[in-house]
Amino acid sequence: IRYLRDGDELVVASMDRLARSLVDLKQIVGEITAKGASVEFVHERATYAAGAQDPRADLMLSLLGAFAEFERAIIRERQAEGIAIAKAKGKYKGRKRVLTDEQIAKARQRVEAGEGPSAIARDLGVGRSTLYRALQRQAAQAPR
Repeated sequence: IRYLRDGDELVVASMDRLARSLVDLKQIVGEITAKGASVEFVHERATYAAGAQDPRADLMLSLLGAFAEFERAIIRERQAEGIAIAKAKGKYKGRKRVLTDEQIAKARQRVEAGEGPSAIARDLGVGRSTLYRALQRQAAQAPR
């Protein structure tokens, strides 16, 4: 949006790709048209151009934006329900851990012995940040 100039046209697949809420959508479209550019929403078959002060277009923008926001909320709700059902059935467990507890324990011993985390991570085939997270997670789970 920062690079738009007078006469440019921004083509967006759908309103929900441009903004997450109706307030944001109206603000972004306002910024675009204030620069003299126009925005076209392909899915909604709507175009909003600079200087076109049309109350009907504003109403349509509000309605379509509200429907898009509602649709996103429904999708999130259904997704949460599906995850809860899958967890109850024991089918939703997330991604498998890259490092085993044994690998993490050995890595901790190597760190305490003064070996560099980069070399340890390279030997284990993971990134340094993955190693740090694993070490922190194990330390947090350790009984005190």
